[in-house]
Amino acid sequence: MFMTINVSIPKMFENVFSYPQLDTILMVEKFIEDYSAMYKKKALWQNLPKKMKYQTFKVILDYLQYSNKVAIDSEGKVVWIGYEATLLKNSVGLDVE
Repeated sequence: MFMTINVSIPKMFENVFSYPQLDTILMVEKFIEDYSAMYKKKALWQNLPKKMKYQTFKVILDYLQYSNKVAIDSEGKVVWIGYEATLLKNSVGLDVE
């Protein structure tokens, strides 16, 4: 017998035509972590080691922002927040932005 699990997808991801593969997400994550606050969105996309459609890149970036791993600073640069901020927010209830 199979069990059905209902998972609600955040609104921002409902109209995504296709989802990126895990290795692609991890590659973007690692690149942002290594080059935090060096690039704005478009420049970051253009300098990735593996080329992809901008639409795919935007889905990954939206996911990373939604999961509190990255943020966009006041200059528009992509900044790595990391796992620590997510852990603090979830375990202690701090508002990390």
